[in-house]
Amino acid sequence: MKNKIYKISIAATLLLGTGLMNVSCNTDNLEDVKNLGAFDTDNFFRNEQECFFALVGAYDPVRKYASGFENMVTFFNAGSDDFYAGGGSSTDGAGIQGMSNYQLNPNTMPASYWRDYYQGISRTNVLIDKIPQASMTDAVKKRFTAESKTLRALFYFELVRMFKNIPLILKEIKATDDYYNIPQANPNDVYAQIEADLLAAIPDLPMTVSGDQRGRFTQGAARALLGKVYLYQNKKSEAAAQFLEVNGTPGGTSQYGYKLVANFADLWITDNKFTSESIFEVMHTNKGNSDWGFWGQGNDEGNSINIMTAPRSYTRPAVTTAPDVVSGWAFNPITENLFNFMQGDPRMNATILNVKALKQVGQADYSPAYMDSGYFLNKYMPTKDEVSTLPGPSELNYRQNYILIRLADTYLMEAEALNGSGARAQALLDAVRLRAGLTSVPVSLQAIKDERRRELVGEGHRWFDLVRWGDAPSKLAFKGFVAGKNEILPIPYTELTGTILKQNPNY
Repeated sequence: MKNKIYKISIAATLLLGTGLMNVSCNTDNLEDVKNLGAFDTDNFFRNEQECFFALVGAYDPVRKYASGFENMVTFFNAGSDDFYAGGGSSTDGAGIQGMSNYQLNPNTMPASYWRDYYQGISRTNVLIDKIPQASMTDAVKKRFTAESKTLRALFYFELVRMFKNIPLILKEIKATDDYYNIPQANPNDVYAQIEADLLAAIPDLPMTVSGDQRGRFTQGAARALLGKVYLYQNKKSEAAAQFLEVNGTPGGTSQYGYKLVANFADLWITDNKFTSESIFEVMHTNKGNSDWGFWGQGNDEGNSINIMTAPRSYTRPAVTTAPDVVSGWAFNPITENLFNFMQGDPRMNATILNVKALKQVGQADYSPAYMDSGYFLNKYMPTKDEVSTLPGPSELNYRQNYILIRLADTYLMEAEALNGSGARAQALLDAVRLRAGLTSVPVSLQAIKDERRRELVGEGHRWFDLVRWGDAPSKLAFKGFVAGKNEILPIPYTELTGTILKQNPNY
């Protein structure tokens, strides 16, 4: 969603960043406060423009997937069997290291994974409450409300699948409210609210968007999210029904215009934004002047995966066939297990950059960092031609978008929801494999699991897949995963202090 022109608005930079507990807001004009009820919502949300500014602010937390050092993708990649934490040393980022070796505790669990989504929920709660009284057409009210409910559903989905035991807050938290005594809800109630929000939103969202509307929720994106929510609850028939609407005929063009791109590698070209395969895409830009002073605090707009996952001290000789890669921070080195698993797959080169092999033949050089394997994630690999020359450190201003949901993902989720059997499940699996240049294999749940692993490497899905399948204890035992504990994360200590919240079991 476009937001570069809205920095003049308090609504776009602050807009009720009320989390549950000790959350502060950063603006150009206001000092940080712990209880954010100081913003007078009664004097805002009066018309379409003000509500749109507020909606821009409500979209901001979706950049949590790829922005800042504590982004979702590198964090959950590190916890999977496909990657290590990497970085400079075993102490380079207590959170990402703890996720990788399963030593996370309430003190090292980064609070932003809790706080940022509750900040987004606060913004959507206020919008949903205030939009009906605003001066604008009914059609715009319906769309803004639908987008707000879809965002709230997304934020709650991330929270409940990370922490499970979370408060369910559906109204504005004011300065006079007793927000320290909001209890945790039954996870089933949270899921029920997510479903209700999405079901209410879908009819009022546009079928498609274009131009500067891109990046906003559509019916197809909300349906895809609802299908995923159902699948995570093992409501397979409901999930399959939603994915059917999203996917249409396998390999064809769906009612929403979705179609697999012909070449898998094209998905990772930085300028190929919003392809036909993109269902919901998070926008990043090099024009946001992201800087160290506010990096990772919700105001930066660059993609941080790029610099974080590139090899350290990368160089290449003048004459070489090696890519002109930017030297990065070496997080998320790929495991030998994944490298071997990808052998013979046509997606290998677009997915993994084998810098070790390049070094062995003198085509490039690099400095091995912590847990180095020599294999790096190529999907977000920054090259010299993508280095920003605009204001702000170039490391923080990469413009590659992050695709949160894409068609190959929903194909495979639908095939899974169909229990990995039947003609349609076979066709869905075949379509993903055919695009990759592979022949058909008999459909089964194991075949779908294997295909998800190969197709979606490094996109932040693998850890959640392993947990929901019940495969995490066996697949992640080598890292120290403990069954009955590590399926959910510890609630950050700062969010427990002075509240009635209870820590998750075994933490």
